[in-house]
Amino acid sequence: MTDTSKRPESEVQFARALKCIPGGVNSPARAFGAVGGTPPFIQRGEGPYLFDVDGNQYIDYIGSWGPHILGHRHPALISAIQAALETGTSFGAPTVAESDLAELVVELVPSVEKVRMVNSGTEATMSAIRLARGFTGRDVIVKFAGCYHGHVDSLLVQAGSAALTLGTPSSPGVPVGCTADTFILPYNDVSALRQMFAEQGDKLAAVILEPVCGNMGCVIPSDEFLQTLRRLCTENSTVLIFDEVMTGFRVGLNCAQGRFGITPDVTTLGKIIGGGMPVGAYGGRADIMDAVSPVGAVYQAGTLSGNPVAMASGLATLRQLVKDNPYDKLESLAAQLADGLLQAGQSAGIPVQINRVGSMLTLFFNDAPVTDLTSATASDSERFAKWFHGMLNRGVYLPCSQFETLFVSTAHTPELIQKTLQAAAATMAGL
Repeated sequence: MTDTSKRPESEVQFARALKCIPGGVNSPARAFGAVGGTPPFIQRGEGPYLFDVDGNQYIDYIGSWGPHILGHRHPALISAIQAALETGTSFGAPTVAESDLAELVVELVPSVEKVRMVNSGTEATMSAIRLARGFTGRDVIVKFAGCYHGHVDSLLVQAGSAALTLGTPSSPGVPVGCTADTFILPYNDVSALRQMFAEQGDKLAAVILEPVCGNMGCVIPSDEFLQTLRRLCTENSTVLIFDEVMTGFRVGLNCAQGRFGITPDVTTLGKIIGGGMPVGAYGGRADIMDAVSPVGAVYQAGTLSGNPVAMASGLATLRQLVKDNPYDKLESLAAQLADGLLQAGQSAGIPVQINRVGSMLTLFFNDAPVTDLTSATASDSERFAKWFHGMLNRGVYLPCSQFETLFVSTAHTPELIQKTLQAAAATMAGL
């Protein structure tokens, strides 16, 4: 593969960005803080590829952190966006496109009877938590260590060592009071879950989780964990929130809840429902959603919510997924990649674990299964950094942290996967 290690213009642009943007980036995940070095500055995307300002080409396994399930610049999306732009960019008034997308989401997502569009995944989870508290009249919420739900004050908490540890802020600027009603449990820990509900069940407004974790790397829930969670929430009138910002329409046409057969009360969505445009949504049972203003008293608003350009992009994406139903293809491609990466590690004598659900997966440099935050953080991050740069220099664009997830798109081919695996074998051999 072509050597893409030379990126002088990216160096120049990063130095420029550092002078006017904190850390030189507008989201920390782009900063290469976990792996070191300078990020390539991307000029354009096309199908399964990214091209940087130095003219380097990369096979892209990030897809803008998940939205580009159809690859970059899919013709249906570009056509829909161009048509929407002909009518304007924003009106601050209802449009037909909002109902079109809402109806499709209601049709496809098992838990959603009504849905409210917002502008980001963070806004969706923030609104879902407020809704659950307003609907139940309770204050306490539960999240799981390693699950990221956006930069919401009440959810920016770190886990303590005990199962029933109250959250303490994990970011300056978040008052202790904002997290005083947030409990953190270990992911996949059924006994801790049962203990929490035994002690706090009548106080719990909501439990929120990623049904497949993507923000401590890809971590897969056990069937017992999800089934127990659903049963306990039902028994205690606690709102179960699935954060499907990442998994929504990624792991199946009916999202993770359809794949696993577990229906939450409220679902948050993002990424794919905007096709790369800034979009989020939260939806659920009609009786819960009718607690939202202007029908109910729980207030949430947004000037740009339901933006017509974003609605056009999301609608085109979902319609294409319905038309093509590419999930068997995505499953096959991702399995080819996962199997090959595991073989590359074994051939090099390097212990690795591969966690995969559908077209999202993570390679952990770890000699034990990864099932929660504790086992994920036992991975060898220094070795990952070497792996990441070795792959980047061979033209493969991967997530720049051991604790992120890569994504396969319909634009990838078996031949591109094989090229990736050739780069992986060469990189592993040098670690």
